[in-house]
Amino acid sequence: MAKEINTIGVLTSGGDAPGMNAAIRAVVREAIAKGKKVKGIKRGYAGLLAEEIIDMDAHSVSDIISRGGTILQTARCYEFVEPAYQKQGAEICKKHGIDGLVVIGGDGSFKGAQKLAANGVNTIGLPGTIDLDISCTEYTIGFDTAVNTAMEAIDKVRDTSTSHERCSIIEVMGRGAGYIALWCGIANGAEDVLLPERYNYDEQALVNHIIEGRKKGKQHHIIINAEGIGHSTSMAKRIEAATGIETRATILGHMQRGGSPTCKDRVYASTMGALAVDLLCEGKTNRVVGYDHGEFIDFDIDEALAMKKDLDEYQVQICRDLGNS
Repeated sequence: MAKEINTIGVLTSGGDAPGMNAAIRAVVREAIAKGKKVKGIKRGYAGLLAEEIIDMDAHSVSDIISRGGTILQTARCYEFVEPAYQKQGAEICKKHGIDGLVVIGGDGSFKGAQKLAANGVNTIGLPGTIDLDISCTEYTIGFDTAVNTAMEAIDKVRDTSTSHERCSIIEVMGRGAGYIALWCGIANGAEDVLLPERYNYDEQALVNHIIEGRKKGKQHHIIINAEGIGHSTSMAKRIEAATGIETRATILGHMQRGGSPTCKDRVYASTMGALAVDLLCEGKTNRVVGYDHGEFIDFDIDEALAMKKDLDEYQVQICRDLGNS
């Protein structure tokens, strides 16, 4: 028989993402609805090792669903890759009566959850990252808000680029993944989009495209550059030297991590948080909640971490086609 879960812990780990608070709120209130106690762990795995553990109730999560960031804070914890610290983390959970744990974060956070599960703590992971780079799911908490934030910023940069007849290189986040760049490329009608998964570093092709566009009467040229490629400022200098057209770089940076989450991020994160509690109450462990073909489902963490993910090739192609005006 699966052991009964009496106390559920929740932590956020790695980079923050809009919607994490909605997920925390759902975990707390769904657990309470099922008669369970809840403990919040501050600052991710680092806070777990430091025993920064607090009691949470329904009031603890009042009025947080609209707030960006995470009320539990988050941190990187490089020590947690070591078996001794993983075992210590599990022992601390047991010391505080935590027999079920919800971990909200990315692939690195899931590896920690996997190790806690191996050490006897029932653990469920929720995909929380703006990068959309978790292979087992079509949706990650925070992506929708981040991509809308970037889209709105790029629209504004296009306005001033048109006024000054400039080329603008706009760098968006995503680590080594190009999902934010790809979606913004389509949504903002960018002339060029540089994706880590596809870019061949042929700057001459960019230069030629800019010059061709100017000959056709285009008053601006928008290049969306993914964080995984980077070096936008030096790229802008090289392009200006090669084309004679004023070129500016804008790095959107961490503004994409903040802000009030969109309706989609609030609803999906809430659904995932509640499902995580339901899975724990069913006695499940070492699972990751995902979204696939319109359904919220769960995967074995080992299976999820072994999956590979790539950009949708059709979206990549139409991004190119639609940018060649």
